Amino acid sequence: MSGKKFTPDWTNTPPVPGSYRSIAKEGRQDQILLPTQEYFEQLKRDLNLDDSYFTHKQDGNQPLLNVPATNLGEQLIDELRAIVGVENVQCDDYSRVKYSYGKLAEEIVSLKRGALHEITGAVVHPRDKFEVQKIVDLCNHTGIPIYVYGGGSSVNMGFRPVREGITLVLSTHMNKVLEVNELNHTCRVQAGCMGPQLEEALNNAPERFNTVHRFTNGHFPQSFEISSVGGWVLTLGSGQASTYYGEPYNLVLSMEMVTPAGIINTHDFPSTATGPRVVDMLKGSEGVFGVLVELTIKIFRFMPENRKYFGYMFRDWQSAVNAAREVCQGQFGLPAVFRLSDAYETEHGFQMYPQPPIVEKLLDMVGYKSGKRCVLMGTVEGERDFTKLVQRKIARIARQHGALSIGGGFAKKWERDRYESFLISEVISDFDIILDTIETSVKWDNVHHIHDAVLAYAHSVPGTFCISHMSHFYPQGSNLYFIFGVKGSVEDYVRYRTALIDAMVNAGGSPSHHHGVGRLMHPWIERFLGKNEMDVLRALKRHFDPNNIMNPGNQLGLGVADEHGQ
Repeated sequence: MSGKKFTPDWTNTPPVPGSYRSIAKEGRQDQILLPTQEYFEQLKRDLNLDDSYFTHKQDGNQPLLNVPATNLGEQLIDELRAIVGVENVQCDDYSRVKYSYGKLAEEIVSLKRGALHEITGAVVHPRDKFEVQKIVDLCNHTGIPIYVYGGGSSVNMGFRPVREGITLVLSTHMNKVLEVNELNHTCRVQAGCMGPQLEEALNNAPERFNTVHRFTNGHFPQSFEISSVGGWVLTLGSGQASTYYGEPYNLVLSMEMVTPAGIINTHDFPSTATGPRVVDMLKGSEGVFGVLVELTIKIFRFMPENRKYFGYMFRDWQSAVNAAREVCQGQFGLPAVFRLSDAYETEHGFQMYPQPPIVEKLLDMVGYKSGKRCVLMGTVEGERDFTKLVQRKIARIARQHGALSIGGGFAKKWERDRYESFLISEVISDFDIILDTIETSVKWDNVHHIHDAVLAYAHSVPGTFCISHMSHFYPQGSNLYFIFGVKGSVEDYVRYRTALIDAMVNAGGSPSHHHGVGRLMHPWIERFLGKNEMDVLRALKRHFDPNNIMNPGNQLGLGVADEHGQ
C-alpha cells in the first residue's frame, strides 16, 4: 500500500434491475464514467476534503418500497386499454415511479436514497396521434391530469405529477422520421423521436428517403442521446452548435398539437404576414397547452469533412469576451460550437490535465498567468470555403486581442466527451457531493456584472465550488453557465442553488436560457417576465386547457392550479 494513491470505491457496475438507482441512472444502464485520479484530486481541492470523506457511500440499489397504489380506478384503466391496447398501459410500481422522474440533481440523489415524490397513476404508451386525441378527450371529460414524457431528460421537474393522473410516453411508438423534403430542406418528425434516431435518419437520407444530399438537424444538446425532438421544442433547449444552426425556436417551422380545445396544426411556410403566429405561442409551452405529436423542422446539408477545430488562450476574461463579441458581430459568418471558459473553469482544466512545468513557466512569462487566463474553443461547419473564411476571421480577431493559438485539440476532446462527461456526477453523488448547472441569458453590456455577481456569492460559501463558461452566442449577447458543486445534504444543495439563481436574476439575468422553467424556476419567472406578460400566458392556458388537465401544478409558473383551487 505504501505510495499508492487512495481511490474511492466508485460504483462501476450497472444498477440492480428494479432498484431506485436504475431509475436515477442517466444514460444507458451500462454507461458508466468513473472520475480520473486527477478529477478526484481536483474535487478534493475544490471542496476542501480529504480521503477520509470518501470512506462511506450511498448505494441506491435497494428495491422500490412503499409505493402508493394508484387511485385512478379500474374503469378509467379499462378505457385507456381499449384505446391503446392492454400492453401499452402500465400500472406497476416500477413504471409509475420511473416515468414520474426527470434528471434534476435533487431528483437523482433523492431517488438513490429511497425518497419518493408524487407518483403518476398510470403510464400510457400511445401508438399514434389519433390515440392521443382520444386520450386527451377522455381525460378532459373526466378531469384526469395528463403529463407527457419524451426522453426523460428534464432538469426542471418538468413532468412531476403533483396531481395524480396519467403519463403519456411518446418515445415508445411515436418516434419516427416521417418525411425528408429535399427541395424545402425540411423534415417531418414525430415528437417522440430521440436525437440519435433523427440524426441517423438525416445523415442517411439518400438511403432512407432517396435524397441526393445527406442532412443534419444541427441540434446537439448534451442530452442528445436521451432527449426527444418534442422535448427540445417544448423546453426551448439549445444545442451545443446553436451559434451556427440556431435553436429549436428557430429550427421549427410547424407543429401539430392535440389540446383539450381541439387540434392545432400550423403551416410550415418559412414566413407569413398573417398576424401573430400561433406556432410561436406553442414553442416553449412545456406541455401546459396540449400534447405535441408532430413537427416540421429545418435541416441542413451534412458536411463533416469540412469541419474546422480551433482553440485560443487569452490573457484574461475581459479580452476573451471582447474577442467573442467581435466574432459574433463581424457579419462574416458564425462558428458552430463556440465555448469560452472563464479563469476558474480554465484553471480547472489545467489542474485536471496538467502541463509540463516548462510549459507553465513559459505561459507565465509571456503573460498567460494561472488564475487569469481563459480558453476559447470551438468548431466551424458548412461549405468548405465558408469554413476556411470563418476560421481565418476568428484567428485574426483572436490575435488582435492578444490570444495564443492552442490548436484544435481542446475542441476535439470536448467533442469526444460531450455526451458522457455529465455521467461523472452520478458516481460522485454516492458520496453526498452534488454537481449541477444553472444558466442565464446575458447581453454584452451586462455579462460581466452578472458573471461577477453570481461568482461573488458562489465563492463566499464554504464547502462549495462554482466555475463558469459562455456558449450559445448571438450578435446581441450570449449565455452564461454556472457549474457548481456542493458537499452535504440535498437541502444544502437546494439552498445554495436557490441563492445562486437569486443572484443571477437580481443582477439582471433570466431565470433560464435553455433548460426551460418547469416547476423549478417558477418563483422567478413572473419577476422576470412581468405580470402583464404572464397574464397573456394564463389566458392562453385557459383557452387551450379550460379544465386544467395538461401538466397542472404551476408548471411554467402559470399558477393556474391555484386559481382553480386544485
